[in-house]
Amino acid sequence: MIAMKLRFLSKVARGLTLITLLGLTSFISAQNRNKNVTEIEKAVTELYGAMVDKEKEVLEQLTSENLSYGHSSGALENKSEYVNGVLNGAFQFSSITQKEQTVAVTGNVGVVRHIFEAQGNNNGKPAEVRIGCLLVFKKEGRWKLLARQAYKL
Repeated sequence: MIAMKLRFLSKVARGLTLITLLGLTSFISAQNRNKNVTEIEKAVTELYGAMVDKEKEVLEQLTSENLSYGHSSGALENKSEYVNGVLNGAFQFSSITQKEQTVAVTGNVGVVRHIFEAQGNNNGKPAEVRIGCLLVFKKEGRWKLLARQAYKL
């Protein structure tokens, strides 16, 4: 009888240990996911700030060498074309904001969706932009923009 009780208690203890380990793993995973979301949100803010301030170094640091940057017009740019367009293109940003932003992270990839609103000048004339954006970030040491596709709302 005592041996049966001891076996039962041993099984209960193993079960509780397993549940505790699974819970701890889930907690750590959630903490990492929250940290990654915060880092990606910061990268988006830094990227848009660099677009307004025309900071070439920051733009280059925050974008992957394999960048595919899609405009709502259908035009596609690689990294050098994107950076050159921000620095010397017809549209000069004075402000950029993002609304209704969501961030999802899976492993070393983060997907951001938001409404992109910008003010600036297009060929010297005041202009406003309001488009939807899908951004894909990849962890390459730090989070870097790998792909962006804008679409008309």
